[in-house]
Amino acid sequence: MAQLWGGRFTKQTDQMVYDFNASVLFDRRLYRQDIEGSMAHVKMLAKQGILTQEECGRILEGLSGILEDVESGALPITSEYEDIHSFVEANLISRIGEAGKKLHTGRSRNDQVALDMRMYVREQVKETDSLLFGLLQVLQRIMEENLDTFMPGFTHLQKAQPVTLAHHVGAYFEMFRRDRSRMRDIYHRMNYCPLGAGALAGTTYPLDRDYTAQLLGFEGPTRNSMDSVSDRDYVIEYLSALATVMMHLSRFSEEIIIWNSNEYGFVELDDAFSTGSSIMPQKKNPDIAELVRGKTGRVYGALMAMLTTMKGLPLAYNKDMQEDKEGTFDAIDTVNACLRLFAGMADTMKVNRAAMEASARNGFTNATDVADYLVNHGVPFRDAHGISGRLVLRCLAEGKALDDLSLEEFQEESAAFGPDIYEAISMKTCVEKRLTLGAPGQKMMRRALEENREYLAQTPGGRM
Repeated sequence: MAQLWGGRFTKQTDQMVYDFNASVLFDRRLYRQDIEGSMAHVKMLAKQGILTQEECGRILEGLSGILEDVESGALPITSEYEDIHSFVEANLISRIGEAGKKLHTGRSRNDQVALDMRMYVREQVKETDSLLFGLLQVLQRIMEENLDTFMPGFTHLQKAQPVTLAHHVGAYFEMFRRDRSRMRDIYHRMNYCPLGAGALAGTTYPLDRDYTAQLLGFEGPTRNSMDSVSDRDYVIEYLSALATVMMHLSRFSEEIIIWNSNEYGFVELDDAFSTGSSIMPQKKNPDIAELVRGKTGRVYGALMAMLTTMKGLPLAYNKDMQEDKEGTFDAIDTVNACLRLFAGMADTMKVNRAAMEASARNGFTNATDVADYLVNHGVPFRDAHGISGRLVLRCLAEGKALDDLSLEEFQEESAAFGPDIYEAISMKTCVEKRLTLGAPGQKMMRRALEENREYLAQTPGGRM
């Protein structure tokens, strides 16, 4: 058992207690952050005269060697160590001797783990942002290629009014763009360094916390030592943002699953992003979309677990906070994998434009435009609404679309109808005359696409 404590104890920790208490099997992914934080700490100690330059040089050389060996696989991180901190310090002492015992001067595991987790989450926020950026690029391409791909827009899963695929996908572009703005907010709010807070009350050593923060790329040190070691707000904020990302992915996945069905046939997923059935040879299943939808609950669970862990903790550090890692690591891995796979699935799916437009026509999505036509020809709206509804009822009985009715059939309901009704209720007209900001008309959509291009050019992924 490699432990950083023990002088006050007269007997060995029970093995079951040790195993239950240990975290090395999951916090070992923090090895690089732990080593980089230690290197910055040692440089600061030397700058302040707490360590000699010679001691600093030996410790830095030892830490660099450990980092290199871990990354090459020459030095495995095993369960004989309690946590990643004891692994690094024990190996450092083994390699350089007495100087290694000075690594922990002016530092506690409390501010050390707070630093490691903050540095790790900071990096992962940038990674998630980069993946969101990649997905937005895919959505932008789909939008640019489908400005005139007409399809039904839905409310209550009922066909409502005609839109374009560009406009529909544009709604998701806005969602994922907001997700990126959350990543940026989280990054800047969390980017302060807790190192130097000690266990909870700082230290008597003359540490330069501003210098350490500068070395590690933080905007500055945290302001209160008790808050520094007990704060996990940034983890909760990140998990909340990840849960929102998954909610957006899940909504889009649900639509793709519906669109990919035989009944709709709006899209066809690429073979590389589909699976078959062990018994039914005709099947081509949208498993990636279904798994993304399913894994959303897993990420929600990580958020709820973290909120529940933190809700009753008194200041300052408590061992409960060790539970901040496993769920968070799993949520990060899940979301980042889902973003990669979803982007690939969306990028390779084929769009059936004819099926989309036929669905819009046969779903009476232009019924509102029939009413608007009558209003523009002097018919009061409430009367126009009733006339349009009766025409829809007639079409349902006869298996027709509104466009299929003859002019005589239109005029049986209202003499206000003229030959121009067909142009007025064509899918193209129905969409094109909607020119308010945010609407699906081409003028507004081209403006939106240009703004998207400017946004993507100015905010590349991972740049905070």
